[in-house]
Amino acid sequence: MNISLNWLATHLDLTGKSIQEIDDLFTFAGVEVEGIVIKGITSDKIVVAQVMEAVQHPHADRLKVTQVDAGEGSLRQIVCGAQNYQVGDKVPCALPGTALPGGFTISETVMRKVESRGMLCSAAELGLQAGEDGLLILPPDSQIGKPLMEMFDSDVLLELEVTPNRPDLLSHRGMARELATLLKTPLQPLDLPSRSVGVSPTSAIRIAAPTACPLYTAVRITGVTVQDSPAWLKQRLESIGQRPINNIVDVTNYVLHELGQPLHAFDAAKLSGGIVVRHAVEGEVFLALDASQHILTTDDLLIADASGRALALGGVMGGADSGVTAATTDILLESAYFTPSGIRRTSRRCCLSSDSSYRFERGVDPAGVLAASALAVKLILETAGGSAEVANLTAGEAPVLTRPVALDVAKLNQLMGSSISLPDAEAILTRLGLTKLADATWEVPSFRADLQRHIDLVEEIARVHGLDKVPSRLAGTFVPASASDAAYDADMVLRRRLAALGLYECQTIKLIAGHQVGDSLMARPLLDGDLIRVKLPLSEDHAVMRPSLVPGLLASAVRNVGQQVKSLRFFELGRVFRNAGGGKARDQESDALAILLAGPTEPFGWAQTQRDADMYDLKGVLSALLGGREIRFSPKDRPGFVLACDIKLAGQVVGVFARLAPARERELDFTAPVYVAEFDLAKLRKLLGGIQHVVDLPLFPGSSRDAAMELPLTTANAQIESVIDKAAEPLLVACECFDVFTDPTGVKLAVERKSLAYRFHYRASERTLKSDEVDAAHQRLLAALTSQLGVKFR
Repeated sequence: MNISLNWLATHLDLTGKSIQEIDDLFTFAGVEVEGIVIKGITSDKIVVAQVMEAVQHPHADRLKVTQVDAGEGSLRQIVCGAQNYQVGDKVPCALPGTALPGGFTISETVMRKVESRGMLCSAAELGLQAGEDGLLILPPDSQIGKPLMEMFDSDVLLELEVTPNRPDLLSHRGMARELATLLKTPLQPLDLPSRSVGVSPTSAIRIAAPTACPLYTAVRITGVTVQDSPAWLKQRLESIGQRPINNIVDVTNYVLHELGQPLHAFDAAKLSGGIVVRHAVEGEVFLALDASQHILTTDDLLIADASGRALALGGVMGGADSGVTAATTDILLESAYFTPSGIRRTSRRCCLSSDSSYRFERGVDPAGVLAASALAVKLILETAGGSAEVANLTAGEAPVLTRPVALDVAKLNQLMGSSISLPDAEAILTRLGLTKLADATWEVPSFRADLQRHIDLVEEIARVHGLDKVPSRLAGTFVPASASDAAYDADMVLRRRLAALGLYECQTIKLIAGHQVGDSLMARPLLDGDLIRVKLPLSEDHAVMRPSLVPGLLASAVRNVGQQVKSLRFFELGRVFRNAGGGKARDQESDALAILLAGPTEPFGWAQTQRDADMYDLKGVLSALLGGREIRFSPKDRPGFVLACDIKLAGQVVGVFARLAPARERELDFTAPVYVAEFDLAKLRKLLGGIQHVVDLPLFPGSSRDAAMELPLTTANAQIESVIDKAAEPLLVACECFDVFTDPTGVKLAVERKSLAYRFHYRASERTLKSDEVDAAHQRLLAALTSQLGVKFR
């Protein structure tokens, strides 16, 4: 909501209060200030100056060096680039220290080797309406040295966010009332005219839906002239970003923002008979002022005439065929109270919102209905002429939404830490508009329907008194680290490492579609009954609690492929769900980590060779993620995937690795192989726990030996690594396979055989190894391979 500070100042004295003070008062009282827009000139350092001399800048063709009289007793030198002024003109001069709109602060400077002690300004640079290019030329009779803020109107627009429980703040009067309470400043009394109130005959106003509209009032004004609003009214509306329309509509908008009570003016000539407030007929069509068409239900409230024709959607928006136009001479002015829940329901369902519905759906002051109507009648007669009926016609009664509330003094002292005395607390309630009754309860004003319980009064006292003044009774206590803290820390380590490796974190929904279950990758295969299905899913896409993170990652990857993303690097940490033992145990939950790689490993460029990610890239990511620990892949088939393996670390299965089946890749429109892995996060946390020890660099050199071996084509590398591990050669520090040779023709090597070349690294930590020691260790390792795998060395 927008609030004009000048408009606010008509309700209370703000002299001496800075914008920052007002901002702080609203913020600490629970009204969020979302923005501050300064309009016009607010600095007293921008003054009238007369150009006494202007000569060409010695080092710049488009600049001039001027001498100006700013009323300081001596001339001031300023470099200026404008061309529309002459010697003798009076122009705005921003002195050093001036803060101009946009956050630009003027200071003394040197421009092209010439000193400049200020700035001559254009209208746009001052935040005024832009005119001709160049400096703002002031009237010749302007007083030299006079601050321009005294010559031009200025204002400050506050953009405020009001909580839904405080509809009383949705007007300048409401905000002024709040600010007066905080500042302990008297509120200026409203000069509202008094009007007679008459009970309307049913032929004039009939309420057929009293629950939705407890009170409806109307007054007929005849002989009006619809024209432009006077300047003061336009200025008020424009100051808060409203567009003036005509005097009748502008008055209703002004009263809404002045008092918070929405009004509506009908063209009386377009009405047939009296007003009927009724519910819509199912399927009834309504054409709104904004030309939008809506099909209504019986929950929607309509303002209709005696013929049944809909004139307005009650509390939301007027109709296109009943509004005021330039030809209007007679109007019917509506002021009513509508039940908030009904307005809120209609506004949401029709996707139709207005300033009126925004206030009605939060609740307006029932006691303000007639006062707002009286002010509007007065202003319409002043701006449009005509004559009004002597009395407002009313139907129904204003609901009473408040009741006396007792202040629990003991609770007040307990919650406030005895930081405020009872007289001071009662003074705050009085400033808020409450009245103390004889039985020590407090009568709540009609505009504060949110004050229903004693704790509401305590909250108001604390808010106005200042929460910073309530003493803290309990200092922070030490809490030892828990298992949850350790798990969180371990997860953050994993996230940071994966992000550093170039992967992007995904967060997918925990519900998947039934057809996605086939994409699940788990260490333990699913059995019948293991899936946890949602009994009443919102849609088919959210029918199953995910047993694996991989389906969600694949869905994210598919969306990225649809956006022409080539390189896919994703990971997710989250919870997975399944029953155990085919449904014999219920609702097992565990944490998992999933990784997906696909597409080019390097950005496209003339110097790079394009290569798609493969299983070794994923293995490298896993190795880096786990701090260089040795990872082993143990082949194990899984439906829907190829190259499936268990991931083993220190002999323990910690996860699963696989490539998506090519047929499934084509089905999902992937153009490159997709590799995925899923880990048991609890096991990874244990491996990452504890102190990470740093290994010293070796002090003594090592030695390497190569070995080329011939063995059956079906022998897996994991078998070779297993034999090497079991040999437990103390001098062996590392080994790797660096060559693989097969011959499909069978000429150089039998078709069923393959040749592998390994490099073995030997080192002792306490001495330099001799050649004989290295050879002996190497032969022991080769002998183990020969005896257990039957390899032949070449």
